[in-house]
Parts: sequence; structure tokens; C-alpha cells
Amino acid sequence: MKKRVVITGLGIVAPNGVGLEAFTNAIKNGVSGIEFDAELERLKFSCQISGTPNISEEFKRDYFTELELRNFNSTGILYGVIAGIDAWKDAGLTIENNENPDWESGTIFGTGTSGIEKFRESIYKIDDFQTRRLGSTAVAQTMNSGISAYLGGKLGLGNQVTTNSSACTTGTESILMGFERIQQGKAKRMLVGSTSDSGPYIWGGFDAMKVCTFKHNEFPDKGSRPMSATASGFVPSSGAGALVIEDLDSALARGARIYAEILGGNVNSGGQRGEGTMTAPNSVAVQKCITDALKDANVNPNEIDAINGHLTATSKDALEIQNWTEALGRRRSDFPYINSLKSMVGHCLSGAGSVESVATVLQIYNDFIFPNINCEDLNEEIKALISEDKIPQKMINKQLNIVAKASFGFGDVNGCVIFKKYKD
Repeated sequence: MKKRVVITGLGIVAPNGVGLEAFTNAIKNGVSGIEFDAELERLKFSCQISGTPNISEEFKRDYFTELELRNFNSTGILYGVIAGIDAWKDAGLTIENNENPDWESGTIFGTGTSGIEKFRESIYKIDDFQTRRLGSTAVAQTMNSGISAYLGGKLGLGNQVTTNSSACTTGTESILMGFERIQQGKAKRMLVGSTSDSGPYIWGGFDAMKVCTFKHNEFPDKGSRPMSATASGFVPSSGAGALVIEDLDSALARGARIYAEILGGNVNSGGQRGEGTMTAPNSVAVQKCITDALKDANVNPNEIDAINGHLTATSKDALEIQNWTEALGRRRSDFPYINSLKSMVGHCLSGAGSVESVATVLQIYNDFIFPNINCEDLNEEIKALISEDKIPQKMINKQLNIVAKASFGFGDVNGCVIFKKYKD
């Protein structure tokens, strides 16, 4: 029999809150983490606002040794390690320095890039004949699996330790990869999640593609506008989300708090066929991803209480809503509640799926639906598809049973996971 999989720990590093308490308070109250970015202005970016987690030098020392921080310059690994260790501790698990690793625990922690600032620094030093000054951790910080390697070492993980990378779908995919490993009995628990570097060297390409907003540089907190008629592109941001997931028997045996259960999900690709391209979704594949996720979870479309969408504040928002209506066979007032965390934190890129999944699970556990900010002028195409009250602009206190979380990424890749309130 397949194992039941539950969530027992959460960790979050987001532009509007680092740590569960700060983050939960922020999303309940519609607090934006988007700010003016002087460095983007200096570099003459069109978009001069961003979302960057606020982490002090002192705070870093709670997670890294002085030796590790020497020549350390990887924001993605920084965010991921903080979120990952916080999730581990939140699950009531200890960090021990035993001779043998923990064979029953592993991690699948995704990223799009690793240590892009460190990589830039390394290139300059090599070009300037300073190769010996790169430091002994240059490779660990810039290899894509750097984040999972750091977490694996700090936590002594002996099961699978790896990194996945699927653009904006990365975090959702990592959850499902860990879910399947536990479900099959290959691990008792997995630390899953994803992270993204911050700064102009990760965001520059998106600015060049003109997919980032440039109309709200003077009003940063108004810049991220999913589902709005005046949406003009996404706000680049960064961060990390982490979840400890484990088989139900293990969680019950150690008396762990259970945030929610994972019922199932699906990942697929549109193959960049039909209307799908490197940057545009294939609607047939998106709808199939959603319907296959429901089948895997053994959930009827009418049982979905809410959706945490991908919804980036680009021209594709209305298409995403249309795909949800087609996949669920639900429209207007029959449509579930839907929200987009990006209205408050921007687009965390490879970190988005996990950051948004943490927010989704917090809603289920604490019985609320966080608001969509900046969509007071709702997109007319979206209005024609679903009732406006299904897009709450203020927090709603509501018990949620089943919630769908989806991510759609560059390369025409899709992921959808189905979460459920845990009941004995």
C-alpha cells in the first residue's frame, strides 16, 4: 500500500517576512514586501523595484559558522539553508552530529541558479589572474546542487540528497518528488522546497525580455498586480520555502504536529507544441496537469475549496483563469476562491512554488484565505469567467478542506499539488 504523506514542518524566507510568525502576519494583512531597488536604478533597469528578504549579518550567524561565511556570496543558498533548517526545527526534529547519517531522511531542494553573485566574482578573479583567491567553497556555492549539499551536510541526511530545476515550477515539483519517494516507502521523511538568488544578475534577463513591470517605480507596493486590468508585468523577487514531509505513521509515532496532508499531484510539459513556447503555456497541457493531479489525489473538481494560482501579473493571467475553469468545469459563482501570493512578494522565480506552497499550507492549517492586493481594478476577461467575490481583496476567515496549488514555468512545464486538511 502507498504511504500517506503529511507536512510536519515549515520554513520561509520571503520579501515580506522571514520566519513563520512574520510571514503569516504579513500575508493575513496584505503586507507587501516590494521596495524600490537603488541598484536596479543605477544599472538603468526598466523595472526598478524588487522583493528581497531582509536578513542581517547577525542573523546569518545563527545558521552558518564564521568559517562558512568567509568568502560566502550566495543568496540562494543563504535563503534555502535558513528556510530548510527552520522547517526541520519546526517539525520537532533535532540536528545531531552523529557518526552515521540519518538514512531515513533526505532532501530534494530546487533552484534555478546557484550563487550567481559568487560566479560573477569568480569570473572576475580568474580574468584578473587571482584564481587562488577564489576560496575553497567557490564550487559548492556555484554548483546547482549547492543548496541540497549544504542542507544535507548541516542536517546529516543519508537518504536521497539532490536538487531539481524546472524554472518557476521547481518548488512545486520538488514537493511532488519528495511525496512520491515517501509514498513508495523509500524514505520516512524528506525536506523539500526551493530557493532563488536575488540581484540584478538573476533579474537582468527578465528585464531585457520586457516581462517585468516598469510603470510603478515610484509606488513599489502597488507594482505587483496579478489579475488587475493595469497589470504590466511581474516584479522580480527572491526567497525560499521549505516543507518537512513524512509518512503518516512516522509523524504519529513521534507525536508531530501535522499542518496538512498531501493527497497527490502531477507534473507535465506542453512540449512547446500548439500554443506552447519557451515562455508561453500550452493550455491543453496546463488543463491536463490539473485534471491528472485531481485523479492522482482521488479528488472531485467540486471538492476544491480554493486555489493558490501561479498568476504573475502578466497578460497570461486571464488565460490561467480560463484554464482553471475548463479543467475544473466550474465558472462564475461556482468557482473556488483563488489568490496569488505574488501580489505581496513578487515573483520569486525558482523559489516561487515552495514559498507559495508554504502560504497555502498556512491557510489550511489556520483557517483563512489571504487577500489579493492591487487588483481593485479586476481584469475584464477574468470578470467574465468567475465572480469577483471569488478573488478576495481582504482576508477571509474560512475553514478550508482541499486546496490546489499550481505552478507554470518557462520551458512549458507545469506542476499541480493537492493539499488537504489533516483529520485523524
